[in-house]
Amino acid sequence: MSEYWLISAPGDKTCQQTWETMNNVTSKQNNLCANFKFHIPDLKVGTLDQLVGLSDDLGKLDIYVEQITRKVATYLGEVLEDQRDKLHENLLANNTDLPSYITRFQWDMAKYPIKQSLRNIADIISKQVGQIDADLKTKSSAYNNLKGNLQNLEKKQTGSLLTRNLAELVKKEHFILDSEYLTTLLVIVPKALTEDWTLNYEKITDMIVPRSSTLIKEDGEFCLYNVTLFKKVVEEFKLHAREKKFVVRDFVYNEEELAAGKNEITKLVTDKKKQFGPLVRWLKVNFSECFCAWVHVKALRVFVESVLRYGLPVNFQAILIQPNKKSMKRLRDQLNQLYGHLDGSAAGGTGGNNDVDIAGLGFGSSEYYPYVFYKLNIDMVENKSTI
Repeated sequence: MSEYWLISAPGDKTCQQTWETMNNVTSKQNNLCANFKFHIPDLKVGTLDQLVGLSDDLGKLDIYVEQITRKVATYLGEVLEDQRDKLHENLLANNTDLPSYITRFQWDMAKYPIKQSLRNIADIISKQVGQIDADLKTKSSAYNNLKGNLQNLEKKQTGSLLTRNLAELVKKEHFILDSEYLTTLLVIVPKALTEDWTLNYEKITDMIVPRSSTLIKEDGEFCLYNVTLFKKVVEEFKLHAREKKFVVRDFVYNEEELAAGKNEITKLVTDKKKQFGPLVRWLKVNFSECFCAWVHVKALRVFVESVLRYGLPVNFQAILIQPNKKSMKRLRDQLNQLYGHLDGSAAGGTGGNNDVDIAGLGFGSSEYYPYVFYKLNIDMVENKSTI
């Protein structure tokens, strides 16, 4: 199951005692969940006013960072195309799978120095993820344009004779070239009218070269013919041909241009292959960056909310819970029994769903528990929002 609960409870005589009590009641005795200590370092507390303001801002940052994390994961799935089934194994955090990263969470001191204020750490994360978002827009736009151009050219190679690129189908011998008076046209004839074409094309106008039409290609609906006639009657021929439901395709046989067209699709295929590897690597690296940043935001929220709830000195145990799906209501009841005394008004929780956004002591939040509570859904493949 990809849903986790991140909670904190005030320390008893020791934080270890808080952990053991909670773990015994929920995991060892009742098998309601799996529990993991969630290590949050000694962060700088600041003033109460700063914490209240920061609590609201962290709620917004949490939503933003999760959105960008999921955006990177989604785009990686798009880029992988027919290898999309490998998306899950490409979504790693700090070179490990997502459950392992969050259940063994260690604060990244190098990226987010704990000597900085909480506000500064939040700003570092915001700027880091904002830059990833901006870079993703640039990279995805360039790659999507390349992919779109390639798809358009490929469609022209495989569509109906009415629309597809005819350069792949015709040969030099199908045309009268370098004649002062004669030219060759390419005509698309519906299959139902092929007999009409064969019997009557020489009569569409005057000055058509007899027996100059040959069948070049056919698909499910149409046939492609050539026909040679005098240049002076081309417009008249097009007009009368259209009346008979024969479509003259504009086409000039030019070997250099045909070669250039073939080279263009080869170049686009090559360019796409060249960009694919580096883009996948970039997406994997920056998914990891975003996901790790998101979990650090959750840690900041737990820290700030725990200080606001339980007071100073800082004394709380953060715990990551992986609930058993069938036991979630019983688990909630056990937690309320354990911690209901912290706030009698909240013992049953409020609100009708499990999506929690506690900010500034929980005022105005959609659901409130007597203990600090946040939810993480780490299923990035299905892309379910968890905020």
